Amino acid sequence: MRPRTLDELVGQQHLLAAGSPLRRLIEGDQPMSLLLWGPPGTGKTTVASIVSQQTNRRFVEVSAVAAGVKEVRAAIDSARASLARGGQETVLFVDEVHRFTKAQQDALLPGVENRWVTLVAATTENPFFSVISPLLSRSLLLTLEPLTDDDVRGVIAHALTDERGLAAAVKLEQDAEDHLVRLAGGDARRALTYLEAAAGAAVSKGSETVDLATTETAVDRAAVRYDRQGDQHYDVTSAFIKSVRGSDADAALHYLARMVEAGEDPRFIARRLVILASEDIGLADPTALTTAVAAAQAVQLIGLPEGRLTLAQATIALALAPKSNAVIKAMDAASADVRAGKIGPVPSHLRDAHYAGSKKLGHGKGYQYAHDAPFAIAEQQYAPDVVEDAAYYRPTTLGAEAGLKERWERIRTLVRGKRPPAAR
Repeated sequence: MRPRTLDELVGQQHLLAAGSPLRRLIEGDQPMSLLLWGPPGTGKTTVASIVSQQTNRRFVEVSAVAAGVKEVRAAIDSARASLARGGQETVLFVDEVHRFTKAQQDALLPGVENRWVTLVAATTENPFFSVISPLLSRSLLLTLEPLTDDDVRGVIAHALTDERGLAAAVKLEQDAEDHLVRLAGGDARRALTYLEAAAGAAVSKGSETVDLATTETAVDRAAVRYDRQGDQHYDVTSAFIKSVRGSDADAALHYLARMVEAGEDPRFIARRLVILASEDIGLADPTALTTAVAAAQAVQLIGLPEGRLTLAQATIALALAPKSNAVIKAMDAASADVRAGKIGPVPSHLRDAHYAGSKKLGHGKGYQYAHDAPFAIAEQQYAPDVVEDAAYYRPTTLGAEAGLKERWERIRTLVRGKRPPAAR
């Protein structure tokens, strides 16, 4: 079922527009080396195959998992010899090029520089970190995006009817199709593998219909009742966040697993943890936000399946952290006052006094530089008169915030020259 032309290629519409580099390479038969970066099953090998078929070039594939410098040089020498005899040009496809060492990648340079081969290299890793600069600068970088659910449904529908696929031998029920789409996770190859297994299981039972039960048995994965656009998305996400907030790490991991297994976007999960770190933990554990942000960055870098471990680590850390909602309560209280119109003028001694004429207006007059005061804390008014006595941040006595509570009360007394108001 591998697409034979660009028109059969599913997804990647940003690469298929008229006049795009990929179309110029294939339809204009222009020699150009490509570096394809994207998740598994998005069409990297397919693009290389189309380049060779539609441009009438030889197709030579080298896997970075098994090949060494010797194999790379042999492929380039063969391509050079073919050109010298007036034969076909060669498309050299290097899969998982990020697995090549620097020396192995260096071996590709002569073939690329001298146009002995049209190099098409594929990688699932960030090429700016995994591919040497000389090779990167001599290649056109094309980024392939994960297939959408609709893209995967199109692949499945085509495979059900096409003569190269199942040739209408079986029918696929809707809930079984939904399960295959979820399991595929934007990977067309995985979708076709699971469809073939499910169809084979149905035929072996003498059935012409692939139902959900047959699909679950064939791929050995139970269907997770989860709709990324519906109630299950919101219900499971809500239960996940509330479990972390409630410090039940086991329950939180259960809901995390449900989201991951159902194909939820890991970046969405990571973003929810970043929000929770400030909303429900705050300064009770100042490292919580650092942990959540690091997890979000790691997931963005490595993706799934490895990213699930990062999400699990962050989930457990945040579930076990001491909890405080003092940050969100402080921000909400300050916002409520602003929305209520409590927006007084900035005290004159705090106003900008750097422009000409500002001092004549009294700007900056009487301002006390904090670093000149004892403990670097000067007694003076900072807030506008209308909210001078406002107490937005009310630390709890939980975790690290207990120490901050004591410190804030001392600072507040020094800054305002008065005792803090009693807690409401």
